[in-house]
Amino acid sequence: MKNNLAEDLEPKKISYAELLEFDDEKRYELIDGVPYLMASPRVSHQDILFEIGYQLKTYLKGKKCRAFIAPLDVKLSGEKDNKKEFNVVQPDIMVVCDQNKITEKNIQGAPDLVIEITSPYNPAHDKLVKLNLYQKFGVKEYWIVSLEEQIISVFLLNEDKIYTIPKAYYLDEKIKVNVLKECYIDLSEFCKENNITIKRSKES
Repeated sequence: MKNNLAEDLEPKKISYAELLEFDDEKRYELIDGVPYLMASPRVSHQDILFEIGYQLKTYLKGKKCRAFIAPLDVKLSGEKDNKKEFNVVQPDIMVVCDQNKITEKNIQGAPDLVIEITSPYNPAHDKLVKLNLYQKFGVKEYWIVSLEEQIISVFLLNEDKIYTIPKAYYLDEKIKVNVLKECYIDLSEFCKENNITIKRSKES
């Protein structure tokens, strides 16, 4: 008799086409065919999301690259057929420079820059699962914003298509966006306005 216990324990894998048929009005991401329910963001999450998004949008005005904020589906493989797409995410913030990837319904292909603001309930999702996913599909630059640690970690894809050891910045530091010429994100005023006191280590 065939043992199907291992198969039963594995989550059912679905395509993007099947995900679009969900009628519960909840937000999901699809990673290797497995749907992940997305929790509602906190106020502090939305505050910093809109601040970074605004700064990117302002810099990119009149330029070919475009900035977007969630919720907006990104079909990472760029597969046109939804039945063959198994990796669809909704990054908090992204920049896309290839106009051919931008459609009215979604983004088809990896963005140039992705910024994720971690959830205090599951930070490993952005730091491990999403990190490996974005590396796999060639996202050139990946930022992880941790409000709890007051740190922004910047990952850059090297020539071998692997993320280099990240450089960490405090929230109030001026940070260069490497995929955009002469673009910097400066959250120092944001920190002051929101009474965020940065707790620096003794080594810094």
